[in-house]
Amino acid sequence: MGEEEENKDIVIGGETVNPGQNKLLTISIDRLPTGTLIDIPIYVFNAKKPGPTILIQAGLHGDEINGIEIVRRMLYEKRFKITKGAVIAVPILNIFGFIHFSRDVPDGKDVNRSFPGNRTGSMASRIAYHYVSEIMHQMDFGIDLHTGANQRNNFPQIRYTEEDPNSIKLAKVFNAPFSFSSRLIRGSFRNAAFKMQKPTVVFEAGESMRFDDFAIREGMQGILNVLKHFKMISKIEPVYAERSKTIHLQDHKWLRAPTAGMFIPKIINGSEIKKGQQMGMVTDTYAKNTKKIKAPYDGYLFCVNHQAVVNQGDALFHVGR
Repeated sequence: MGEEEENKDIVIGGETVNPGQNKLLTISIDRLPTGTLIDIPIYVFNAKKPGPTILIQAGLHGDEINGIEIVRRMLYEKRFKITKGAVIAVPILNIFGFIHFSRDVPDGKDVNRSFPGNRTGSMASRIAYHYVSEIMHQMDFGIDLHTGANQRNNFPQIRYTEEDPNSIKLAKVFNAPFSFSSRLIRGSFRNAAFKMQKPTVVFEAGESMRFDDFAIREGMQGILNVLKHFKMISKIEPVYAERSKTIHLQDHKWLRAPTAGMFIPKIINGSEIKKGQQMGMVTDTYAKNTKKIKAPYDGYLFCVNHQAVVNQGDALFHVGR
């Protein structure tokens, strides 16, 4: 009787994580003007038995902190005790943005528009380059954790790539409250993963620079759903979010401010909507001019802009059906 097959090695930054090992590794990216070296911390959990390698990453935009807390909490609760395959967990990809409370790196560039990157390019491009060469080629699937930006609060949702059947399957397994296809954006992590034939989904929940415990628990539940589906864990205890099947949205659109003024929402995020229903209003400060915002069709609300003072054309509600 032959020996049982072992899982593959994971090699990052010249350091090897053998089957059965767990390690905290780092990739050196750049220095602050003070000379302080900036590293990206990477946790690797490599089980003895063979299975898929799943990348779970957060902080691609440094101000989107819910994802960072999802990974931190799962590390703290030792939720990556897998029995097969491997998990590569990256709590903060964009360290520069995180310490500057910013979506971008200090030169103003977006790391999520800089893939696959360049070894001698801008800071954002170098981060993307090292990430592709050190990590992405080793993953089989990716889960990218985000929040809404600029005070936009996303109800927990999973976005997948329509052109990739395995990305669609991964979204179904994750089973967030809402799911829909999202176009590939040039220079994005998901676009780079698609070109490398690495199925990836994006979890969006909450808003930037604000913790949302509901969004965090939904994200943790989705990740555990994926690990259990691939038999990397045997059970999920505790269950963070009891839910039925994801609501799949076939199409979606933004409802925009009809005029400048103060924005007053009249509906709770995540709610079902009915055609013609008043969802909110934009009013001037003198109560002389008020514009109602009504639902364009029967469907669901899955993002609300929490900006109180808006300009004409600003995106206020994201709805789908």
